Amino acid sequence: MAKFNLRTRLFFSHLLVMVVGLGSFTLIARYFSPRFFVLRLEQLEQRGFLTIRLARTYLVEGFESAWNRSTIWSFVVGSSASGVVSYWASRRIIKPLQNITEITEKFAEGNLQARVPSSEIAELQKLSNSFNRMAQSLEGVEQRRRELIGDLTHELRTPLTVVRGYLEELADGSIDGSPELYLRLVKETRRLERLANDLQEISKAEAGYLPIQLKPFNLLPLLESLVERFKDQLLNDNPVLVLETEGELPRVIADSDRTEQILVNLIGNAIRYTEEGQITLTTWQTGDRLWVAVTDTGIGISEADLPYVFERFWRADRSRSRIRSGTGLGLAITRRLVELQNGQIEVESELGKGSTFRFCLPLA
Repeated sequence: MAKFNLRTRLFFSHLLVMVVGLGSFTLIARYFSPRFFVLRLEQLEQRGFLTIRLARTYLVEGFESAWNRSTIWSFVVGSSASGVVSYWASRRIIKPLQNITEITEKFAEGNLQARVPSSEIAELQKLSNSFNRMAQSLEGVEQRRRELIGDLTHELRTPLTVVRGYLEELADGSIDGSPELYLRLVKETRRLERLANDLQEISKAEAGYLPIQLKPFNLLPLLESLVERFKDQLLNDNPVLVLETEGELPRVIADSDRTEQILVNLIGNAIRYTEEGQITLTTWQTGDRLWVAVTDTGIGISEADLPYVFERFWRADRSRSRIRSGTGLGLAITRRLVELQNGQIEVESELGKGSTFRFCLPLA
């Protein structure tokens, strides 16, 4: 069976409709029109027009002859006009689809900036809008992929360069091995290990492969245990970590392990960028949500940088990021973990005065 393109199918479908319409009209008129004409002549005869009876045969034959000629010309003119209109309509409908095909081919060649032009046909305009939104999304994904590769290359280069440099010097005898040197190498390898683990974590979270076990639990014991754990790690000249909450907290529906991971990331981030002062954990209830805030008195974040806080590999202080040994993925992972638990996360900050990261979880 021969395969026709959409334009041909539309053209012939219009012609088919036209042929069926004209054919039906011709058959019905051919069968009933002479009878109606004769009936009209009989009515005139009954009214006294006797001459019509003598000319009935001539009148009927003349009517049939005129009807046949007019039918032929109507069919020819109607078919021609319908053919022209069908061809124009099919081209008008097919043009936007051809544009989409061309844009798709450009996408396949790597040109993600192309967009489908607008169409006067409402349905095709909706299709164009949907396609353009998809194109914009794909362009954003490609841009983030390139940024991720660039950032990942940058993050890997420093520890690898340090490790290679020390190993080369140890190999050619330029330096002697010492516990301090080996500890430095261990530190760099641990940084690489953390980076690999964080990349695996965020890739699973964004792909939806990260297991989340939502169930009711009490958040207060978790907050108290985290405060005690981090207090043991803080020295006398480091910031003070305190928990401010009023009595018992309502139960939340969340994953306790993932919630602990969120809090560890936020508290650890606050300690990393706060040299002195205080880090405060605060809780409060709003509607059917329980909010938890981690407020510090650290270096803060500028207003221009706030929209990028939860992006991969973003840091508030890149010049000291190596010393602070962060991977730049903690906040991106934190945001995704909050979203997977049907919550939301926000940030407020002022440069030089500190930051507040707060997130909410649904109540049980």
